[in-house]
Amino acid sequence: MISRTSFPRAAPPSSPPAPSEVTREMPRGASPPAAASRIELGDVTPHNIKQLKRLNQVIFPVSYNDKFYKDVLEVGELAKLAYFNDIAVGAVCCRVDHSQNQKRLYIMTLGCLAPYRRLGIGTKMLNHVLNICEKDGTFDNIYLHVQISNESAIDFYRKFGFEIIETKKNYYKRIEPADAHVLQKNLKAPCLGQNADVQKTDN
Repeated sequence: MISRTSFPRAAPPSSPPAPSEVTREMPRGASPPAAASRIELGDVTPHNIKQLKRLNQVIFPVSYNDKFYKDVLEVGELAKLAYFNDIAVGAVCCRVDHSQNQKRLYIMTLGCLAPYRRLGIGTKMLNHVLNICEKDGTFDNIYLHVQISNESAIDFYRKFGFEIIETKKNYYKRIEPADAHVLQKNLKAPCLGQNADVQKTDN
């Protein structure tokens, strides 16, 4: 997504094309075969961190510094490379965020190379993240930033129960439009303690 998260990407990146070890050359207008395809997620390690960097350069219109990649190596299951028939075609990177008196999961990046979109790869990555939150059981919500023009990404997240809760002006420094929506999915029901007490009194 064009944002801290870009699935799918709203505008073509200005970066050079992906190197051959990241994805194979495909004929113009061709789509990868869906039949007998295999989508897998793999760990991000010091040995393949360069693949993640190359993917991010192609997928996203923003650059990530060395600290970003250093932090990614320390988050364990919260960072994954996505493989389509053993070819690295996407990635998801998250971090735990303690803010607003809540434990939140922040999706820093989630993206897939353009020829491999609409094949279920983004869904596979997002479901992985949601499953982590469900198994943990202590997260209040999961959120991310999406460029306001990236309607396909907004629609994608809405299908999973995310809602726009805020719009941040001038969130991006070197891309237009610079504003970003904050999309959030609540994982815990609001406290109903007070309502329960009222009902108890009425009874």
